[in-house]
Amino acid sequence: MESALRGESLVRKGLMARTGGVDRIRVTPELNVIKLEGHGAIDYGRSVMHPLCREIGELFGTEEVLVVTGGGARVRHIMDVGLDLGMPTGVLAELSAKISEQNATMVALLLAPWGGTRIHQEDLLELPTLLRLRQLPVIHGTPPYGLYEHPARTGGIPPHRTDTGAFLTAEVMGAKNCILGKNVDGLCTADPKTDPDAELIREITADEAIAMDLEDLVLEPMVLELMREAVHVREVRIVNCTVPGNVTAAVRGDRVGTVIRA
Repeated sequence: MESALRGESLVRKGLMARTGGVDRIRVTPELNVIKLEGHGAIDYGRSVMHPLCREIGELFGTEEVLVVTGGGARVRHIMDVGLDLGMPTGVLAELSAKISEQNATMVALLLAPWGGTRIHQEDLLELPTLLRLRQLPVIHGTPPYGLYEHPARTGGIPPHRTDTGAFLTAEVMGAKNCILGKNVDGLCTADPKTDPDAELIREITADEAIAMDLEDLVLEPMVLELMREAVHVREVRIVNCTVPGNVTAAVRGDRVGTVIRA
């Protein structure tokens, strides 16, 4: 069979460099991927989620949106139980995915007045059609590695979680924005919940954020690693989604939260 890759091992360095220059299509170039953290948004319940879903629903009137859900407190609980029982990393990934799936179902129902539609990861390439039909898609954020989750460098907690899933979704779809909704104002020089002198960082590169080597990050470290090689998503915005209007401001490019650039 004739093929430009015939006889290749698919790991040769020269081949990697040659194929890296091929243009990749952006499936949904106007898409805004908005991740709602479980711990930082969904777990707050009605007081945060009702106005937040109304804001996203109204935003969907003029913008293309994909909502990605995190897990939250229940993921922390199942991780604690699983780690105590000695579960492998891949099993922990399977268990945590169930929680973000539950949250996706609830968020889709909250967004029903604006066309909220629960989709699954195998439905991702249906996004162009769904958006043209004015359906507001909601997907859970845990990447589908499942039992094949990469081993963690330290400990047993799966390194690819829902921030990473939102980023990978935005990258493969060629999205315009990847916005991570948290319950803090952005990336700070220290944990603002414990250090009153912590300062908000408005802009930073992925390499600079990695070099800071903070004890605790506002996003999963794997996102910073992936940004280094990303083709389409060259920045990620972190905003406090519990503050009304912040998500809309981030979509419109206003000065809000933290922008991490590749």
